[in-house]
Amino acid sequence: MVMSVNTNVGAMIALQNLNATNAQLATTQNRINTGKSVATAKDDGAIWAIAQGQRAEIGALRAVKQSLDRGVAAVDVALAAGETVSDLLLQMKEKTLAATDASLTTSARAALNEDFMALRDQIASVTANADFNGVNLLKTGATGFEALANAAGTATLTVGAEVLALGSTTVSIAATQAIATLTAAQDALTDVTNSISAVSGALARLGTKSKALETHITFVGKLSDALESGVGNLVDADLAKESARLQALQTKQQLGVQALGIANQTPQLVLSLFRN
Repeated sequence: MVMSVNTNVGAMIALQNLNATNAQLATTQNRINTGKSVATAKDDGAIWAIAQGQRAEIGALRAVKQSLDRGVAAVDVALAAGETVSDLLLQMKEKTLAATDASLTTSARAALNEDFMALRDQIASVTANADFNGVNLLKTGATGFEALANAAGTATLTVGAEVLALGSTTVSIAATQAIATLTAAQDALTDVTNSISAVSGALARLGTKSKALETHITFVGKLSDALESGVGNLVDADLAKESARLQALQTKQQLGVQALGIANQTPQLVLSLFRN
């Protein structure tokens, strides 16, 4: 090998190897610090792009879950109010049936009528206030709502209104209905009985919709978890491997520094050629 004070080939090679080791060490340290093998597009553009697309999907699924959660809450409020209406109707039937007794005194019938009207007005109050986040499925004019069902926004779960307001097709009791007379009590008994049956059907439909929304929430949660796991498989670093690699590279770095030091001593050998 040619010995020269101008060109130290050995030092060049040692420095190149040391720089390569330092670059690998920096990469390994970054993976350990971030916990990711692909933290930026610079690390691996294709994998990073795939991971970003899946992250967008996961974010969209969070919005879907929030929409479904609001839907479940709205239906649950409607169910709670509807069950209250059903209980009130049962009480009204008791009062109405008692009022069909022709032997009642005027004062007794008046007392029953007062109770009936109080229960009737409670139904109006309950259905008017069964509201969650601006959604009321029970009041007059209710239209239902649609909850998001997929990340693309192309599918929805529809929950229809179940109007339980007075004078509706479900609750046929009029807002001014009373049982002040025997005939009125007999007519009211028919309306109350029919309303009890219709309300039970409406609550069954709401219960089915609530269950469907909860089932879809579970599915969306599992889908989101699967996507997050997939992204992790793509970009997460194996910290056990990276730890072992770090130890190896640190040792290699120390050896490289020593090799560079030895190579830098080569020009000193030239001086020995000129000593007496």
